[in-house]
Amino acid sequence: MIVLKAAQAQLLEALQSVAGIVERRHTLPILANVLLRKNGPTVEFTTSDLEIQVRTSAELGGDAGQLSTTVGARKLIDILKSLPADQVVTLSAAQNKLLLTGGKSRFSLQTLPADDFPLVNESVDFGPTFSVPQKTLRELVNQVHFAMAVHDIRYYLNGILFIAEGKTLTLVATDGHRLGLAQAQLEADMPSKQEVILPRKTVLELQRLLKDEDTAIEMRFANNQAKFSFSGMEFVTKLVEGKFPDYNRVIPRNHKNAVTLGRAPLLASLQRAAILTSEKFKGVRINIEPGLLRIASSNAEQEEAKEELEIAYEGDAIEMGFNVTYLIDVLANANTEMVKLELQDSSASALFSLPEQPGFKYVVMPMRI
Repeated sequence: MIVLKAAQAQLLEALQSVAGIVERRHTLPILANVLLRKNGPTVEFTTSDLEIQVRTSAELGGDAGQLSTTVGARKLIDILKSLPADQVVTLSAAQNKLLLTGGKSRFSLQTLPADDFPLVNESVDFGPTFSVPQKTLRELVNQVHFAMAVHDIRYYLNGILFIAEGKTLTLVATDGHRLGLAQAQLEADMPSKQEVILPRKTVLELQRLLKDEDTAIEMRFANNQAKFSFSGMEFVTKLVEGKFPDYNRVIPRNHKNAVTLGRAPLLASLQRAAILTSEKFKGVRINIEPGLLRIASSNAEQEEAKEELEIAYEGDAIEMGFNVTYLIDVLANANTEMVKLELQDSSASALFSLPEQPGFKYVVMPMRI
């Protein structure tokens, strides 16, 4: 039976869209496979890692009829990548094998039964559907993802908090040293507050899949799952259990010293100063005084870097130490011309915001240098 007959590029695009969650090594060998379900000319592709399930479908021709099987996802992708983009490829099924042909190339691939593929049991108590444009969610995730913790024993920090309340979607991430918050308006008013923590792997996969376009992404949350539908794809993920910290208590209010300055010049100065910080100790000193911002760094070899920026500032003279990576992250992931920095004194956390995007806040704790 001819499962599909299509251009290499078309088949490769469908496979790559679902294969991001597939690990090369698994305790369950079938999790390295992609589930193919053929129904007439439509082929559905599903992958799973038991935590996340991604599904898409494409019209790829082939014989009439139905078929379900699974085949190694990475192998199939690697083979397709080695073939020309305009090559017409055929996938045929016979006796526990799939035969892939393209031009004068032939590949025989082992399959495993579709019935053995562990599909995620979808929750029955999903809340109301809400949506934003894909590029809006992509921007929100980009603005805060770097503040997620990595392998923290406080497992609820290894992800992003999503809150849909009223007409506002809020994303919050923190690793205990810094906190990023970004907000956007929903198209419709939410009847009740929806609040979940998406795992780190889910966030990174969404980042990979979301397109910079105005088509909507629909979201639904349940007690133990979140579901996303966009661009012909269906994405279901388990959630991180636990209570996220009260982020409102962390965000400073009424800092008496504030300065607005160019994002790009500040980023460039910090990146240069970062060259002479030590690998383990990424500290930079920032001195701010009327009219001037100074950045200084040094390392164990007694090398030093000094930068100066002229600023429109009339507040107190303040000297603070920061992990330079935390500052570079926020500036590199913002896309505005100006950034606002609010300070209280040398021991209080600093607040970054974007005058052009009032829904964004970034709090960073100082460090001793």
